[in-house]
Parts: sequence; structure tokens; C-alpha cells
Amino acid sequence: MTRPPSTRRHLPGSPFNVPAKPAPPVEQFEVGDRVSHDQYGLGRIIGVEGEEAVLIDFAGQTGRFLTPFSKLSKL
Repeated sequence: MTRPPSTRRHLPGSPFNVPAKPAPPVEQFEVGDRVSHDQYGLGRIIGVEGEEAVLIDFAGQTGRFLTPFSKLSKL
């Protein structure tokens, strides 16, 4: 007994072959902007080094942060 040839079932593509989402744009800061940091709290931008880094004054303590500014948000 032979089976009749059956048609192949086409399955959808893998959910893992989805193209990657584009990276969110890097936030731009200017001197004088008020910011909030997850660990250091409120601060003010005192210097900008192009798109690579910013200098921030947190009530007397100065910090230099490199891109991406994941824990830094503009107020």
C-alpha cells in the first residue's frame, strides 16, 4: 500500500529572525540643563564634551558621564 503524495504544510518563519530594532537616539544636553541621575540624584550640566561625555555638578560633587546616558534623564 502506498500513500498518496501529500502537500507540505508551510510554517511561519521563526520569531527569532526578526530584524533588530534601531537604537534610540542619544539625548542631547546643553550647559545649564537640569538632570536627574538614578544614583546621584539632581544635578546641573556644567560642561559638554561633544556627544561623548557630559560634566555634571551634583551639589558640590562633580561627575563625568559617557554615552549612552542610560541612568541620566533631562528634567
